[in-house]
Amino acid sequence: MAATKVAITIDSSLLAELDRLVAQQVFANRSKAIQEALADKLARMRRQRLARESAKLSPVDEQIMAEEQMQQDMEQWPEY
Repeated sequence: MAATKVAITIDSSLLAELDRLVAQQVFANRSKAIQEALADKLARMRRQRLARESAKLSPVDEQIMAEEQMQQDMEQWPEY
């Protein structure tokens, strides 16, 4: 994957904590740490969005649609 350099402003105490993690070899360097943190945050946001959208679904309506589809599928299956 291609990488692009960006400049960010970060709180000094947060940077100090990040540097401690790099020194402890939790991360190879600052860039890797920030990349992993950002990827994790974006993944959590996607999961939250999926959960919010799923919560909008009506279990009763979903059950009715599933049963209708199952009935259609059964009508297409050959008799044995």
